[in-house]
Amino acid sequence: MFALALAVRWIHLAASLILVGASVMILLAGRSDRPTALRWERRLLVRARALAGLAFVSGVALLLFQTALLEARATAAFDPAALGRVLFETHGGRVWLVRHGVLLLLAAFLAVRWTVDERVDWGAARGETLLLGGSALVLAGAAGHAAAVEPGTALAITVDGIHLLAAGVWAGALIPLALLLGAAGREEGADARPYAALAARRFARWALVAVVVLAGSGVANAATHVGSVAALVGTTYGRLLLAKLALLVPILLLAAANRRLHLPRLAGDAATVGRPAMRALARFVALEGALALALFAIVAALSVTPPARHDAPSWPFSLRLTTAVLEGAPGLATRAFVGSQVAVLGGVALLAALLVRAWRLPLAGGAVVLLVAGAAVALPPLAIDAYPTTYLRPSVPYHAGSIASGEALYRANCAVCHGPSGAGDGPGGLRLPRPPADLRSPHTAQHTAGDLFWWITHGIPRGEMPAFGARLTEDERWDLINFLRALSSGYAARGLGPVVGADRPWLVAPDFAFAVGPTPPRALKEYRGRRIVLLALYSLPGSRPRISQLAERYAVLATLGAEVIAVPADGAADPIRRLGAEPRILFPVVTDGAVEILAAYRLIAGPAHAEVLIDRQGYIRVIARSGGGAAADPNALLAEIQRLYEEKAPGPAPEEHVH
Repeated sequence: MFALALAVRWIHLAASLILVGASVMILLAGRSDRPTALRWERRLLVRARALAGLAFVSGVALLLFQTALLEARATAAFDPAALGRVLFETHGGRVWLVRHGVLLLLAAFLAVRWTVDERVDWGAARGETLLLGGSALVLAGAAGHAAAVEPGTALAITVDGIHLLAAGVWAGALIPLALLLGAAGREEGADARPYAALAARRFARWALVAVVVLAGSGVANAATHVGSVAALVGTTYGRLLLAKLALLVPILLLAAANRRLHLPRLAGDAATVGRPAMRALARFVALEGALALALFAIVAALSVTPPARHDAPSWPFSLRLTTAVLEGAPGLATRAFVGSQVAVLGGVALLAALLVRAWRLPLAGGAVVLLVAGAAVALPPLAIDAYPTTYLRPSVPYHAGSIASGEALYRANCAVCHGPSGAGDGPGGLRLPRPPADLRSPHTAQHTAGDLFWWITHGIPRGEMPAFGARLTEDERWDLINFLRALSSGYAARGLGPVVGADRPWLVAPDFAFAVGPTPPRALKEYRGRRIVLLALYSLPGSRPRISQLAERYAVLATLGAEVIAVPADGAADPIRRLGAEPRILFPVVTDGAVEILAAYRLIAGPAHAEVLIDRQGYIRVIARSGGGAAADPNALLAEIQRLYEEKAPGPAPEEHVH
């Protein structure tokens, strides 16, 4: 059933694209009184009617398939109520109604034999065909993957529509052009040879523009729907896209050969040069068109495959490249830098080879040598081991609750070897052939979450680390990874102090949920883009003076766009009553969720009274560690909040899942 639906989708796409291409080709060729040209135009219009009908009928078949899929029953395809729900209650159904209304109008327009004796009437009739066919094609973008892009849905749909229209102008016009060249290349079609040669030259110019537009919109689509090299090579969508690009290469090579070899020869002597060149050009263009039809099949498969950005990539290589390994390794960094500069010289030489014709071959040879040498020097220091799950996206968010669960799992399964603090000093590690890793060190953050997932699942045989895939569920393994991330982040956060640093924000604040008394639960991420958050981890009685200071200055803090969230260190059920009535505390004091918050943020801020300042994007920017006494300077805190408030270009918000 899926194969049949895919074939119907291919027919629908090919008919829609060639319909636009035929309209473009007729307009590019122009009006003619030559018998061969008139016969070609009439035949193309007859085929355009058939293509419009085929696009409409195949579109109806796709609607039936989609209805059966959405309703999860084959009989729904012929159920009027189910079809009505799809057509009128879904975005795709409403787009279908508009698109196929346009196709029906186009089929009716093509069925009428208009009188086009005047040039203006001919142009209007052929332009109307292109307008209706192009509109139906562009609307297809509104029902594809682009419609699910957030944010920027309108932009994604526009880019997808432009991509489809450019494909129709170029690839869709190849078969109509081949038919014209084939007719004019025969002896009996000699009357149309100048007409066909002019049409081919016009098409070559517009095809170049269309290819440039296709390349630009294709890159934009890949950035939207793929997003990374791992997704490109490690997902079905990405591999289909690579297959599409691989098939595009011979099409472009054929187009270049036609433009350079056959097109200039059309002006030669008719019997010995021009007519044979036209027949050869017709064959090459027909081959381009056949390859384009195969490419349409890949595009049809892409349209029903989940975008790579939303799929779990499986990395197919045993190595990957990363600059993270250069941190703290000056020798490797120097080697990588030297190699990169040699490669840059190779790139400059290659550019010079394209510009300087007299020295092209020597410059190109030298460029290749420099590029290879630069890669040989620069890439090995950047290469580290990789696994199928290296770029796997965590299914559990980086959340305080997950970190707290992961800590319990760590105590039960890992602390015996890696030690209670993750320093690699557990008693079980003494008998291992290799000392257990210090999980607090920067190398933990240098590895992806997928690397850690692979090791936890499959173990590390050479280090005698056991596999936990059968012992822990997938979510439990992600909880453990979130804990390890927080542990490593806390060790790295020792450099953060009471002053906002000038460096780029890097320390992600774990999300958490909390409640204050009977009020509905809230989450830290609800403040993103809106408020700066001061998270105060306090303990009584030592922190009481500091909490009083914050209460007295809460109005000023709120004016600066800051919210205070106070978390009692003992997780007491009645923290508000214990703080007392004076001064009046108007900011949230957590009554539910404190245990999970403390489990996560004690790893980062330490065990004593601590104040963590989180910017509007969700990054920790300040950690003030103290006893919470009255000696803390409230004006210093206000100054740091003021600095965050005035930041002109804050960094992008962190993702919900730690990678």
